[in-house]
Amino acid sequence: MTPSTRPLYHAADLERLINPKIVAVVGASETRGSFGERTLSNMSAFTGKVFAINPKYQTLLGRPCVPSLAEMPESPDCVVLCVARPMVEGMIEAAAAARAGGVVVYASGFAETAKPDRIEAQQRLIELAHRTGVRVVGPNCVGLANTRSGAGLNFMPDYAGMGHRRGPIGIVSQSGALGYTVLQGMERGIGFSHYLAAGNSCDVDVCDFISYLAEDDNTKAIICLLEGVKDGDRFLGAARKARDAGKALIVCKTGNRETSSKAAMSHTGTMVGSVVAYQTAISEAGAIAVDDLEAVLETASFFAKTSAPTRGRGVGILSTSGGAAVICADKAEAHDVALPALEAKTATALHQVVPDFGSVANPSDLTAEVLKTSETFGFCLDAFMNDSSFSALVMPMIFAHVSSSGARAPTIVEAADRTDRPLAVVWMNEWYQGPGSELLDADPKVCMFRSADRCFATLRAWFDWHEHRAPRCAGARKSLPSAEQAARAILIEARGRGVALSEVDSKRILACYGIATPKEILARDPAQAASAADQIGGPVAIKIVSPDILHKTEAGGVKLGLSTPEEVRSAAADILASAMRYAPRARIDGVSVQQMVLPGIEIVLGVKNDRQFGPLIAAGLGGIMVELLGDTTVRLAPVGDQAAHAMLASLKGHALLTGFRGNAGVDIDALADTICRLSELAHDLRDVVDQIDVNPVIASAGGVMAADALIVCR
Repeated sequence: MTPSTRPLYHAADLERLINPKIVAVVGASETRGSFGERTLSNMSAFTGKVFAINPKYQTLLGRPCVPSLAEMPESPDCVVLCVARPMVEGMIEAAAAARAGGVVVYASGFAETAKPDRIEAQQRLIELAHRTGVRVVGPNCVGLANTRSGAGLNFMPDYAGMGHRRGPIGIVSQSGALGYTVLQGMERGIGFSHYLAAGNSCDVDVCDFISYLAEDDNTKAIICLLEGVKDGDRFLGAARKARDAGKALIVCKTGNRETSSKAAMSHTGTMVGSVVAYQTAISEAGAIAVDDLEAVLETASFFAKTSAPTRGRGVGILSTSGGAAVICADKAEAHDVALPALEAKTATALHQVVPDFGSVANPSDLTAEVLKTSETFGFCLDAFMNDSSFSALVMPMIFAHVSSSGARAPTIVEAADRTDRPLAVVWMNEWYQGPGSELLDADPKVCMFRSADRCFATLRAWFDWHEHRAPRCAGARKSLPSAEQAARAILIEARGRGVALSEVDSKRILACYGIATPKEILARDPAQAASAADQIGGPVAIKIVSPDILHKTEAGGVKLGLSTPEEVRSAAADILASAMRYAPRARIDGVSVQQMVLPGIEIVLGVKNDRQFGPLIAAGLGGIMVELLGDTTVRLAPVGDQAAHAMLASLKGHALLTGFRGNAGVDIDALADTICRLSELAHDLRDVVDQIDVNPVIASAGGVMAADALIVCR
């Protein structure tokens, strides 16, 4: 059993590890700066018992010291190993013998070195954890922190001096150092519930930590600094658990350089790489993706301090600077955040105090006149707070002075306490910790941002998250249960000819799932092609059929709009000759003579089976739209009708599908139905199929037809 195949740990599984009552520090030391000394120092605020483990001492830094874990008077809940790599296995065995609940392993030099013997050593830790039932964090881990109990189970310098500010934000990080940078928000008054670093994740990983915090009553929002996961299903399960518990999971995924697409054989494979897979999975699981580390804490803090919007999606902007008001309005528009007009009663109240050179609107420029007294500013703030058009208020803070920001901060805090709506302060000046900032940062209701762009991005995420929190359902199946069996029979037959299936076989599999394809006949030579065209009737297309030629156009292997037997015979001969010149060693099965599809709008549909998250289905406007504009949308397969329609609605070129400038629209329901059926195919055959291209799909008012297809097996 490995971390990538087991179920998530629950809070009860990790309680002794993360919320210990008795802690043992193995390798404790009085040497200044050593991991043992730092860990004991970081436990200074701990409300439970701490035992140092070192045979050289009887006490260490005021803590009782015993020679070994076996000689402890009580079983430890958590054992912190401040020992070198060669000692780790034996110490985990000793912890298990002492009936410990969990172990934190600092030591490095395991699988992260990529050396075979070190990988084996880490594998032994995995086996130890599962054999003994002792939960293991690490190796190569900086440790944990629980601000509720004061347990600083880590070796980070000066942790004890940060004040252990308790709050509703939990941090989960694969990189201990990166997570610690966020935890340092305590220095400016922001409170946290936990800091949980996973390191190499031989046993407990980020998914388990998210699962734990989803059950923790003291955590309202979860930050996850993610490098990657071994098993996408476990990550999705943890994220959905947080969503269902009403806790926003803020995910910052690092390592976003795309490499997986280089090996893609299909067009979809180049569109849907690992980065897109992670972005799609994060969204599908109901988490919130944040690209910038600078935005992570602000976003999490906002979600931790707020509940669901109660007055629609409107926001009010209350400013004392016209320039700042314009900047905020620009960012609201950029993030599609509505700025409703003021109610009449609000405008009437503001006109009493705002001078005529100000602006009573939304955004409102109150001018510096209203700052002359805190009462006047408070009056304007109350007027905005009583306006039922707004679910949130945004207030730019321009200057940082004792007489301005310092004087306004208490008024804002008092106002925030009187309302159920978020008060977001945009600290626009460059004195980041100027007068009043720490009061606003630490307030349980005021939401601080140091960027107008991040403020409105968060507001948009807040509206969307609460609107879409309900679990997404795949919906009723479109395909018959027999579809999978029929498709697998074709796959067994076709795979003997290569990893990439021919267009003919690929379309046969699509047809099993009820996806419309043109009439076609396989012809071995030009004479058979002419006869096939006569049987089909009307204009036809001819395409080379070869398991070794994936991109037929590049090989001169496609001819369109052929009407007479002579045209077909000549075109078939040209195609066969061109294919032989393009790939002399290619296996040629013949040519496919196909019914010409009626004109319509070209759509690209495809599937990429991601290593972590399974099959993803992509849809986009074909031709130049997907090539030049990247107009695509991606979901985890399978999808239902509602999700398929939402995919199409999200495309930049959606207007082309519904009718644009006199052009007829397409049968949207039939196109959504095709997406659903392809997604079911991908999900059913996920153990076999790696990539699918259905390109182009021709959509018109009369229906939808897959004109070409390529299936690539795993």
